[in-house]
Amino acid sequence: MAKAVILVVDDEEGIRVTLSGIFEDEGYEAATAGSGEEALRIAREINPDIVILDVWLSGMDGIQTMEELRAWNPDLPVIIISGHANIELAVKATKIGAYDILEKPLSMEKILLSVHRALEKRNLEIENRALRENLSRKTKLVGNSAKINQLREQIKMAAASNSRVLILGESGSGKELVAHMLHENSPRSHKPFIEVNCAAIPQELIESELFGHEKGSFTGAFEMKKGKFEQADGGTLFLDEIGDMSLQTQAKVLRVIETQEFQRVGGNKNIKVDVRIISATNKDLSEEVKREVFREDLFFRLNVIPIKVPALRERPDDIPGLVEYLLESFALEYGQQPKKIAPEAIKILQKHVWPGNIRELKNVLERLVIMTPSKVIAPGDLFIPDAKRADYFSVDSLKDARELFERDFIARKLEENSWNISKTSEVLDIERSNLHRKIKAYDIKIP
Repeated sequence: MAKAVILVVDDEEGIRVTLSGIFEDEGYEAATAGSGEEALRIAREINPDIVILDVWLSGMDGIQTMEELRAWNPDLPVIIISGHANIELAVKATKIGAYDILEKPLSMEKILLSVHRALEKRNLEIENRALRENLSRKTKLVGNSAKINQLREQIKMAAASNSRVLILGESGSGKELVAHMLHENSPRSHKPFIEVNCAAIPQELIESELFGHEKGSFTGAFEMKKGKFEQADGGTLFLDEIGDMSLQTQAKVLRVIETQEFQRVGGNKNIKVDVRIISATNKDLSEEVKREVFREDLFFRLNVIPIKVPALRERPDDIPGLVEYLLESFALEYGQQPKKIAPEAIKILQKHVWPGNIRELKNVLERLVIMTPSKVIAPGDLFIPDAKRADYFSVDSLKDARELFERDFIARKLEENSWNISKTSEVLDIERSNLHRKIKAYDIKIP
């Protein structure tokens, strides 16, 4: 587990030496400062977990120092120590957020207890905030098809272990949701769940994002930063789109998996963590290994428990339940009664191939909730005109694929132009009569 860092601020060297020695003996890391100005500078460099602060300092006093520290990091716990404590000081310090006030001469038993409780409270607040953020983004695993029931069973079994899991599936199929469920049903559920989208972070920044960096380690590194591995200590690190990670970063991640240790960018101190890694990709990593763009040894390390998330087109029987759930969710979000959907419209949704999976379905339904004035969504309201919108790769000849594309393209343009044939013919740059013939030939239903 990563050690908590305590910053001791006192103008008496003897107190600084004594307290830092005691904290280090208790398993903490300790840093010291002899003035308020020095404390602010060091805090920005090491990002402490807690500050022990003498209220009577020369220059910037303890109260002003605390105000500056709390303005920089509102979550930073501060314990005030003073040889001349009084009610007025206690009230003032409490108002600006002091966790505790202790009188000198200090009782080591009291200060260690106060530090322990302050850190415990801070960790709980961080975990609760992370949980709230996670809960706000999550959706249920909806459906009772054979494939979804099998997925639930796999999640249940894998969650109970501490093994690494590789989640496979197409974009938008629900890999992130599976990762959340694995964490929530694991013994680590009370610890942080930290996500990293490997495809969304520039390669030159991903190592800093994963491992953190020391102050001054590169241009723009104005203060020390803890990386995702450190933030996930004791919990779960979710590496989404792992197939997009560079070979150089892959080597470092492999090293962390093997040793559970790493160094921040620009640092030389080993940091030990206890992290469970869950990764996800829409790529075939075995093919990526053959192409030599993904390390074979890392693939084997990550692929201890593979879980395949089915595509939406593989479970059309789940679509009615998903539609109902999503319509209720949007109604709650927009403060309105849930819209109903006609059975004919459900059939059209079930026959669509859903290249964007649940994400595509969610986007379609959100647009319908916003743009459909009636309480019931009819087939003509759909952005998918009917069940004949096809998978171009399901046909063999180029001629058939071209016709399927032309039909879908015309239908989409008609939708975009509110089914106005004259306007659509102008957009497509074809005669109105020609457009009429194509609509009839392709059996496009005009609502």
